[in-house]
Amino acid sequence: MKRRGFLATSLGGAFGAGLAAAAEEVKAADGPLFRTPVSLMAPRTDGITVVWAVNALCRGWVEWKGEGSDGKADMTPAGFVPQTDEVFQVEVNGLKAGGEYEVKAVVIGVDGEKKEESGWRKFRTIDPQAASTRFLVWNDTHEHDETIRKLDEVSPKADFFLWNGDTCNDWKDEAKLIPTLLHPGGRDITAGRPMILNWGNHDGRGKFAYKVPSCVGLADGRPFSAFRSGPVAAIFLHTGEDKPDDHPTFKGRVAYDKLRKEQAEWLKEVIERPEMKDAPYRVVFCHIPLRWIEEPETVDYAGTGFDRYSRRSRDLWHDTLAKWKTQVVISGHTHNAQWIPANGSFPYGQLVGGGPQEERARWIVGEADASSLRLTVTDLAGAVTHKVEFKPV
Repeated sequence: MKRRGFLATSLGGAFGAGLAAAAEEVKAADGPLFRTPVSLMAPRTDGITVVWAVNALCRGWVEWKGEGSDGKADMTPAGFVPQTDEVFQVEVNGLKAGGEYEVKAVVIGVDGEKKEESGWRKFRTIDPQAASTRFLVWNDTHEHDETIRKLDEVSPKADFFLWNGDTCNDWKDEAKLIPTLLHPGGRDITAGRPMILNWGNHDGRGKFAYKVPSCVGLADGRPFSAFRSGPVAAIFLHTGEDKPDDHPTFKGRVAYDKLRKEQAEWLKEVIERPEMKDAPYRVVFCHIPLRWIEEPETVDYAGTGFDRYSRRSRDLWHDTLAKWKTQVVISGHTHNAQWIPANGSFPYGQLVGGGPQEERARWIVGEADASSLRLTVTDLAGAVTHKVEFKPV
């Protein structure tokens, strides 16, 4: 197998006491070097991003094996072995689509005396040619650890797992970033289901929100992406905030209008890709719904008003999504699970998941083969609350 260049980055500056430690001699941690489990993120047809946090300054790398080959991802674009005292993000590329692989992370403390290895983690790369696929969706967990633990217990393995926004309430406390995103509820939530993070509006709130990209793997370094998994073409979009960019609560920190426009132009190209254009099933994932059961003409943003659906996104994306023959948009945000069928004005249905409290929480499974795409919404008690089926386009 050809081994392409590998990328490893640590982004976003120091976390917590890291700033103070930078001014002093850096020493190895007295305890374990690994702070979190190894997470598998941003699954792709040719690779995956391996992410984990450490407790002290380390150098590290990722070893991989599978499909009759093996290798090591151990170099940054600047020619260094990956090094950080925060979060490692190591991209493993050049793999076969639909291949079965294993990865493990290795770290060595700055003094070279302590070495630790994670266990081997199995995964399969995304396979556009597969006869069937399964995906899993959570949304709006908002740091409710018990809800996360119960979701993890009942959720199945999947070809990909989408955390569809609002992992947190806000990022005012920098110390919450790593445990919330890389060890939520004390669980290893990416085991058996490589994860994609779809930004929610709360994920962009707080003065430390800009550091979220340092904790999660992103396909092509962007918070939006697309691929085909078996018969399902999937597009993942960032709907931004539920208020205008100039709302005083954001203090000038967000530029979501520009991001939505960037995605609008990108969408026009994505839907013309052969694997997306010919897919039997077409699914869009975004945190804030593009439709809702009530759509008022005006919202009192100066008071307590906010958008239950993203009109700003829909105005930019609707025509392209209709042209693509989008069948369903899967969202969160409202904490109110709903199914809104397609109609004459909107050729795509809108499926919305639940909320953070255990009684409101929902998990969504999509299963597709040659006969149909089936979406099942289930609560934590095991009751199916919504079930929708689509035939090939």
